[in-house]
Amino acid sequence: MNFKEELYNYKEIVEEELHRILPKGSSLQDKVFEAMEYSIFAGGKRLRPILTLKTCELVGGDIKAAKSFAAALEMIHTYSLIHDDLPAMDDDNYRRGKLTNHKVFGEGIAILAGDGLLNYAYETMINHTLNNINESDKYIKAFCEIAKAAGVYGMIGGQVVDILHEKKSIDENTLNYIHMHKTSALIEASIISGALIGGATETELEQLRAYGKAIGLCFQIRDDILDKIGDKSKLGKDIGSDEGKEKATYLSFYGIEGSIGKTKELSNEAINIMNKFENRNKEFFINLAEYLLVRED
Repeated sequence: MNFKEELYNYKEIVEEELHRILPKGSSLQDKVFEAMEYSIFAGGKRLRPILTLKTCELVGGDIKAAKSFAAALEMIHTYSLIHDDLPAMDDDNYRRGKLTNHKVFGEGIAILAGDGLLNYAYETMINHTLNNINESDKYIKAFCEIAKAAGVYGMIGGQVVDILHEKKSIDENTLNYIHMHKTSALIEASIISGALIGGATETELEQLRAYGKAIGLCFQIRDDILDKIGDKSKLGKDIGSDEGKEKATYLSFYGIEGSIGKTKELSNEAINIMNKFENRNKEFFINLAEYLLVRED
């Protein structure tokens, strides 16, 4: 099975779980369910939940044990996209090739759809933990990892610093802080939560955390590159938005060629870390580090 086939197969597992878990039924608040579902199933690579499943598997766990947490991570990621697209944030019209949530449902429902996905993600993780009380320790640790990565010491914290420094000159340390928190933190948490559920050793957790940091930053720098030279039809959103909002990116410091070089350094770092996993099925993670250098969406 090649890398893209494996991505597709695990994406199908994630989407099946999302269909199973997302709220349904006839009630007065149906509109928010519709808005939540609209953005969840608008497309996307499902990279974060796939990483949760694959890392659980890497360390010897059963992916069935991680499916609820994987689905929760996709809910959290999608909530962040809905809120990022709002007029008060990035004010984007398209996401994943479709109109953004607030363009379809209005700002009020879009805000609540994002809130709904975040809260439902937490409900999902709590319910799974309570239903597996004999193994609750590993699920609580995974839950804490994800909650921190999504919160004020993670993604939200990075977004705050990003907003406060729009149209301002910043140094490279501040830019690294923004991207390591706004983007990389949730990718890292996706990996570590899967590893915790799968029963990883402390050494494996340390190595996987380093891998997560490397590919998380590589992913973001590639995003910066694609915002400049990407194809709108492949990205599913407008390009040039960072420049239009006068946001500092890695291109501001390194230029195109320097940024491409930085992604290669991070990819090689991630591959070297993964090569420490002897007698493990690590091919997916090596292929992912290579794929991030050339992805177009």
